[in-house]
Amino acid sequence: MPNLLDLKGRVAMVTGAGQGVGRQISLDLAAHGAGSVIVNDYYEDRAVAVADEISAAGGRGVPVSFDVTDYEGVLRGVEGAVAQTGPVDILVNNAGNAGPDHTIFDNTPFWETSPEQWAPWLGSNFFGVLNCTRAVARCMVERRYGRIVTIISDAGRVGEPNLVVYSGAKAGAAGFMRGLAKSVGRHGVTANCIALSAMRTPASEAALEDPEMVTKMLRSYVIKRFGEPSDASALALFLASDAAEWITGQTYPVNGGYSVAV
Repeated sequence: MPNLLDLKGRVAMVTGAGQGVGRQISLDLAAHGAGSVIVNDYYEDRAVAVADEISAAGGRGVPVSFDVTDYEGVLRGVEGAVAQTGPVDILVNNAGNAGPDHTIFDNTPFWETSPEQWAPWLGSNFFGVLNCTRAVARCMVERRYGRIVTIISDAGRVGEPNLVVYSGAKAGAAGFMRGLAKSVGRHGVTANCIALSAMRTPASEAALEDPEMVTKMLRSYVIKRFGEPSDASALALFLASDAAEWITGQTYPVNGGYSVAV
């Protein structure tokens, strides 16, 4: 029986892959047969470190540093990377939050914020997805093959009162993927989302060290632990593989039961 999770030498690109969920997805795609994994991060040293991990394990990691909110920078970065690897078959839009130096935990009420404060949330979580997808979609359509997986948040599904703009940006990314799925499906390209809840990553490390906050947060989870990068990566691998070739336009929660999909 064929291994449906074998990626058969496909070229993958993962954004925001220098740590946490993106790093794990990059490592797992390489371990399951991706011919090359383009490892993007805002910080070049992070991208290089993960690419080196992939190479040390016998795969091929190609680091590329660009800011996903910079459309022209994304196009230049992708062009330079694919000159080494060939066209991208699998795109994982993982970069998010409010940019490289911002934590997602912010209790400022929306009515006390300004457009200047909204811009980073919209840029990284919404426009970044558009920019990176635009950079690879044409070639996927022309080659009649592609897998696009966008990592969003359960905030985009159910809303979070202290993360109003973030919730809207993630919901926007999910809506974009649903529309894209209907647009590119006839060309052999699928587009899906994974909605995460609280994950143990470097970005959330400080908050999850507070025992009182951890106890309070876990009351909302059916499975009494926070997510690990491997929890998200397992589904990303499936959606990137031939096992998911008839699945598109969907959003799958990976959230320990924080919310329930209907």
